Amino acid sequence: MRRSAVVAMPVACALLVAGCSSDTGKGDDELQIVNNPVAATAAVSPAPAVTPAGTVLASPAVTAMAADAASRTLAVAVDQPPAVLLYRLDEQGAQPVRVAVPGAVEQLSFGAGQVLASIPGRGTVASVPVGGGQAGELGVPGQPADAVAAGADTLVAVRDRKAVEVYQGGKLVKTITGGLYSADEVVHSGDHTVVLDRLRTAVFTVDVPGGAIGEGLRAGDGATNAVADSYGRVLVTDTRAGALLAFSMDPLLLRQMYPVPGGVYGIAYDAQRSMAWVTLTERNEVVGFDVRGGEPVEKYRFPTVRQPNSVTVDARTGKVYVGSATGEGVQVIQP
Repeated sequence: MRRSAVVAMPVACALLVAGCSSDTGKGDDELQIVNNPVAATAAVSPAPAVTPAGTVLASPAVTAMAADAASRTLAVAVDQPPAVLLYRLDEQGAQPVRVAVPGAVEQLSFGAGQVLASIPGRGTVASVPVGGGQAGELGVPGQPADAVAAGADTLVAVRDRKAVEVYQGGKLVKTITGGLYSADEVVHSGDHTVVLDRLRTAVFTVDVPGGAIGEGLRAGDGATNAVADSYGRVLVTDTRAGALLAFSMDPLLLRQMYPVPGGVYGIAYDAQRSMAWVTLTERNEVVGFDVRGGEPVEKYRFPTVRQPNSVTVDARTGKVYVGSATGEGVQVIQP
């Protein structure tokens, strides 16, 4: 039987720091233990050995996905050429609405009747109306890797400038820096905001009103993706070590570290069922964990399309959507 390591760590110099040097060498920074760190990436998938579960919709290579239960919309970012495909969640067989965007999308999120599409290669965040139509553009100097709506604010993680920026009405109102090597993903839940730093393989709290990066905590050996759950935590995939990590956000503490071998990478959360879905790219699988208890409990495991880098879930129906990064389609699974 696999066992989790359930941890409650006090603030300690070796693991929890604030305002450290933003150098990318190790130096005297005990949070980052690797010289010249390199961000972890998804493990390369083999050819599928079994037929993917559920239904597979034809699609170009998928770079990001997000589902919105309120608007009944599934957004799928594809390349060749770059676009966001908008599917009706209740009309699975219908053709999606295609909205062109100016470059490859890294992350998608929903907010205020639109889809935010982060395009780091073009220094922009595209805003796509959920009903289709021409995408707007928010110019962000540098490499905007992720963007989320937070009330009247749009929070943008800017990778190369190691910052979280705050926009209101399309205008920059605040740049928050300090202690980051890279800003790769921003997670906002309630009054709390956390930024994921893939180079340092760490998570940091963000004091948005105060304009400061707060304490940071190491997130395994190669953190790649993160999502908020319903219990005041941020769940993180540690791709290098093969683990699912759970951090409380107030205070920032590592609460759970559960082994998930097989190249864990993508992650999505179903708030209605307290279910975290993670993809295993080494195995072409997606696994559903009930995370409401003291450790994750595996409830589902399905074979997927090749290179399942992206996953999202419709919280109303529980359907899981998996995107192939090699162009083998969008998979729809009803657990």
